[in-house]
This record gives sequence, structure tokens and C-alpha cells, in this order.
Amino acid sequence: MNPKELLKRYAAGETNFVGINLRGVNLFNADLIGITLTGADLNGANLIFAYLSRAHLRKANLIRAKLDGANLNQANLTAANLHNADLHGASLQGADLRSADITLANLLDANLMDADLRGTNLSGANLTGACLRGANFREEKRIYTANLIGANLHKADLRGANLTGANLAKVDLSGANLTEATLREADLSGANLAEAKLGNAYLSDANLSGANLADAYMRNMKLERANLADADLTNADLRDSLLTDAKMSKAKLSRANLSRARLIKVDLSRVDLREANLSEAELIDAYLARADFYGANLRKANLARAELSSANLMGVELAGATMPDGSIHD
Repeated sequence: MNPKELLKRYAAGETNFVGINLRGVNLFNADLIGITLTGADLNGANLIFAYLSRAHLRKANLIRAKLDGANLNQANLTAANLHNADLHGASLQGADLRSADITLANLLDANLMDADLRGTNLSGANLTGACLRGANFREEKRIYTANLIGANLHKADLRGANLTGANLAKVDLSGANLTEATLREADLSGANLAEAKLGNAYLSDANLSGANLADAYMRNMKLERANLADADLTNADLRDSLLTDAKMSKAKLSRANLSRARLIKVDLSRVDLREANLSEAELIDAYLARADFYGANLRKANLARAELSSANLMGVELAGATMPDGSIHD
């Protein structure tokens, strides 16, 4: 069917075009709100600035489709194939993208706020500057996780997103906003989170080994049992964060702010804490073998039963700190 006929029939009130062949058609700026294109072939179609809000595109073939600036708000794109599609600046707010193939797609500055991305394959996609606030990547009652391997999420807005159990190993999340996001049990090993905003985020049991978190804002985070071994947390803000039972061996925490952080039973062996702020931090039963605290602030910190025998405490401020033997430092 040619685009002229499609638009004529749609204007006359027809909306059901299931399985139609629209391969390579030009529908630039077309008004197709609420249209049903389930299983349609739109391979390579030009849908730039098209109005497709609440459109039914389930299992549609949108490979290499041009959807720059298109409005796909609340559209049904479940199991659709958007491989290598161009969605630069497209709006997919509240869209259903469950099990869709969005590999290698361009989602630069796209709006995916509150989108359903459970089981979506986003590997290799460019999500730089995309808004993913409130997006759902995982259904809690089953293993149904989005694939984000190799995705570029530089400066992406992921506030409140559910990324429980997601595979984000080595993903670029530098400068991303993950405020109040849920990343429980997520794999962020080797990920770049430099300058990311992670305030009030939930990363309990997450794997952050070798991750770059330099200059990250991590205030009031939940990081119980998280693996932060070899992670770079230089100058990171971890005030009031919960790190009970975390693994932080060999992590870089120089100049980090850990004021009032709860580091109970944390493995901090061989950690670089030079000039870090640990005032009023809880380090009860912490393992600090060969940790370097040179010039650190431990005023009023609680070090009860902590292993400090081989730590470097040169130049450390300990006024009011509870020492391993229970005594209060003058």
C-alpha cells in the first residue's frame, strides 16, 4: 500500500492495518494516532516527526526505520524489531517496549519516561542524554531483565528507574542521573559512573567491582553487601550511606566524604582513604588491614572492635573517636 492510500483510508476512519507492507514508505510528519500496525513491515520507513501515540505496533518490523522526533507516547511496541532504528529525540513516554529488539538503535535525547522496558534488548544502543526516569527494566516476580550490554547511557536520566538485576557491566553511565533508582543485584562491574548522581539509590548486593565512581554523588545510598573491590571512589560523596557487610578491598577512597556512613563489618583492607572524611562514621567490626588513612578525618567515628593493627594512621584526626578497645580518643 502506498502512503497516500493509507492516509486517505485513515482519515476516513479506518485504523486497522494489521500485517500491512509499508516497507520503505515516506510517512514524514504523518498523523497516525491510535493506528493499528500490528505485525506490519515498516523496514526502512520514514516516520520522522510522525504522530504515533497509542499506536499498536506489536511485532512490527521497524528495522532501520527513521523515527527521529516521532511521538510514540503510550504506543504498544511489544516484541517490535527496532534494530538499528533512528529514534533521535523521539518521545516514547509510557510506551510498552517489552521484549522489543532495540539493538544498535540511536536513542540520543529520546524520552522514555515511565516506559516498560522489561525484557528489552538494548545492547549497543546509544542512550546518551535519554530520559529514562521511572522506566521499568525488571519485573520483580520473575527473571525478566533488560539487556544493556555495551549501551551508552552517558548523562542519561534514570531517576527512579527499576534496574534490578540488570547487566550493566562496563556500561558508560558517566554523568547519569540515577537518583532513587533501584539497582539491587545489578552487575555494574567495570562500569563508568564518574560524576553520576546516585543519591538515595538502592544498590544492595550489586557488583561494582572495578567501577569508576570518581566524583559521584552517592549520599544516603543503600549498598549493603555490595562488591566495591578495586572501585575508584575518589572524591565521591557517600555521606549517610549504608555499606554494612560491603566488600571494598583495594578501593580508592581518597578525599571521599563518608561522614556518618555506616561501614559495619566492611572489608576495607588495603583501601586508600587518604584525606577522606569519616567523621561520625560507624566502622564497628570493620576490617582495615593495611588501610591508608593518612590525613583522614575520623572525629567521633566508631571503630569498636575494628582491625586497625596494620593501618596507616599518620596525621589522622581521632578526637572523640571510639577506639577498637572501646576507649574514647582524646
